[in-house]
Amino acid sequence: MVHLSRAVRGIGAAAIVAATLAAAPAGAQERVRWGVPIAFGSNLTALGDTLPYVAQQLNRMSGGRINFIVQEPGSVIPALGVFDAVSEGKVDAGYSWMGYEIGKVPSSALYGATPFGMEALEFSAWYWFHGGKDMLLEIYARHNIVPIFCGAIAPEGAGWFRQQITNLDQVRGLRFRAAGLGGRIWERVGASVQLIPGPELYQALERGVLDGTEFSLPTVDEQLGFQRVAKFLHLPGFHQPTTNQFLYVNKGVWDKLQEPTKAMIETACQAGVAFAMARAEALQGAVLAKFKAEGVTVARLPEDVLKRLQEATNAVLDEQAARDADFKRVLDSMRKFQDEHQAWKQLGYLPRDWPIR
Repeated sequence: MVHLSRAVRGIGAAAIVAATLAAAPAGAQERVRWGVPIAFGSNLTALGDTLPYVAQQLNRMSGGRINFIVQEPGSVIPALGVFDAVSEGKVDAGYSWMGYEIGKVPSSALYGATPFGMEALEFSAWYWFHGGKDMLLEIYARHNIVPIFCGAIAPEGAGWFRQQITNLDQVRGLRFRAAGLGGRIWERVGASVQLIPGPELYQALERGVLDGTEFSLPTVDEQLGFQRVAKFLHLPGFHQPTTNQFLYVNKGVWDKLQEPTKAMIETACQAGVAFAMARAEALQGAVLAKFKAEGVTVARLPEDVLKRLQEATNAVLDEQAARDADFKRVLDSMRKFQDEHQAWKQLGYLPRDWPIR
């Protein structure tokens, strides 16, 4: 956990800077009051409660001058409608997983989660220090949005099923919920993929509308009750080694903000990344043990299945890169960083299966 503690220390230092800015005379700092719709319910740990944490920290740092009013999914706009609402100026800002807009911004899916790609810490390194942020700002400016990296969590589950998956022939024709690039990969191997919002998934599984689903972290899946209607949870989350969320701000609104206000919002979001990473990592071990006690089989996908899924992933990514120039340059940048980083990743850390004592 050394990498997390260093990240938190660094973010803590940045927070001191922001707090200093907030201590300026009252008349020097503007007041901001935004209703901010979120894509996931604030009750969902690490996934939905990050923006409320960011809002709380902003309120405290600014002495109450920056006030984000968190609006639950569907209360103002549809859960999957954050991108459009911010782009069109219907709301000042919103908070969402980046990738639901894959049809309009194909490269967005790489930022939200790249199958067989970077984990949360690696993505953060690439995003802030290897050009990822600059490319994203340029791409989203065309859509009248300033995206701010504001949350990253541990890998999702690969999926909940009614039978254990031992070969990919079992998923042919399977009615399966998936999103983003992960959905396209499941389609490539024969599943019938649907995109359904989280709150509707339990009922869809219970009624047989779906045969299986992926959604989020094991803790979040537990909150949604998947373990009661599907008894096989497969890991790892090859399709989303990290799930990255962003605060979307209407560009016209952002450009009018004072620099101290922008700095505090960006700093609070950096704190949100550290908060979500640590909170997600802290909770998964206990819930996996609970699943087993409740009769859920928690199993790793077989190696040959993972290899076939990786082959499908490479085909999907390369095909999309051939169709979209932004997707290609983002993917090329990610792959270049992964190649450079690989030696450190393999040698700098203990193997994951190394005994803990």
